[in-house]
Amino acid sequence: MLNKIFVMGRLTRDPELRHTQSGTAVAAFTLAVDRDFKDKTTGEKVTDFIDCVAWRNTGEFVSKYFSRGRMAVVEGRLQLRDWTDQNGNKRRSAEVIVDQVYFGDSKRDSGGGSYGAAPASAPAGSYGTAPAEFTELTDDDGELPF
Repeated sequence: MLNKIFVMGRLTRDPELRHTQSGTAVAAFTLAVDRDFKDKTTGEKVTDFIDCVAWRNTGEFVSKYFSRGRMAVVEGRLQLRDWTDQNGNKRRSAEVIVDQVYFGDSKRDSGGGSYGAAPASAPAGSYGTAPAEFTELTDDDGELPF
């Protein structure tokens, strides 16, 4: 069986970071994702709002580096939950349980964060900057051999 989902959209609000009673970090956020087509009656694009939940280091990463309006690419699995509301009605909700999250925009586009895409498991401070041992090449090697 396969349950894998990739979603790209903008955060509708800042991620909400909480901790369980045992101290495990969990971040909740919502992505606004435009559909690829326009509504026939209105001629406008339809937007879906997809709830996402990120646990542990991934949740802390999202909370630290993402904010409202930032483009994110989320990789995870779809989970359906049945619950009962305050009026006793049975409800069902769907959410993405996040495995990895990547930057979907650049620092210039969003006004914050880092350039490019970085997995949630990458070490902090390493995004978008070249390591000190790398230097830019200025020599031209001539023609390519193919």
